[in-house]
Amino acid sequence: MTTPVLLVIGAGPGVSGSLARLYAEEGYDVGLVGVDTEVLAELTAQLGESGVRVEAATVDITDTEAARNAIGLLASAFGRIDVLHFNPSAFREKDPLELSVAELLEDVALGVGGLLTAVQAARPFMPEGARVTATGSMAADKPWNRAASLGVQKAGLRNLVRSLDTTLEPHGIRATTVTVRGALSAEGPFSPDRVAEALRAAARQDVASWEVEVAYDG
Repeated sequence: MTTPVLLVIGAGPGVSGSLARLYAEEGYDVGLVGVDTEVLAELTAQLGESGVRVEAATVDITDTEAARNAIGLLASAFGRIDVLHFNPSAFREKDPLELSVAELLEDVALGVGGLLTAVQAARPFMPEGARVTATGSMAADKPWNRAASLGVQKAGLRNLVRSLDTTLEPHGIRATTVTVRGALSAEGPFSPDRVAEALRAAARQDVASWEVEVAYDG
């Protein structure tokens, strides 16, 4: 199987959907993993108009066993994963005095732990030259105290991506995160389409000057 494949974790109508459309327009087959069956069905139909193969799995990435099985089945169906993109995060409006330890760990399990699950499940199907990308945020450096867990997630995500890149590099696979330094909006430089373009560009960096964190300032 030689057709390249994009696997999107946390697929939805925003940045991840825009990224899936970008790759589909280039002829990539697309695997979608998300929690909303209706959203996945709509995105599958849209991508199918490009004439590519699209497969979707409805699963909670924090359900480790179910997620690993679902990703394994998708990867087996395609035969390969060339780009794995990780998008999920949890927004919980609680400051550090309101946020419980259980809530913090629940959010980190989604926004950081989910990447671990996804890469471990997909790794056997990732050939040399494959890439892992993740949607980062300025919250990693400048967290809003009213959403304290989000900053922890994005800082942890960036840290984990660094470890993944170091681990995967000897196998010819690289990982990077794009730190979006602005608020997402329907239009303009921080629209989903523009951020998706930045993510695709990050995946295609020259390995000689590879950056594990790419800042996107719009």
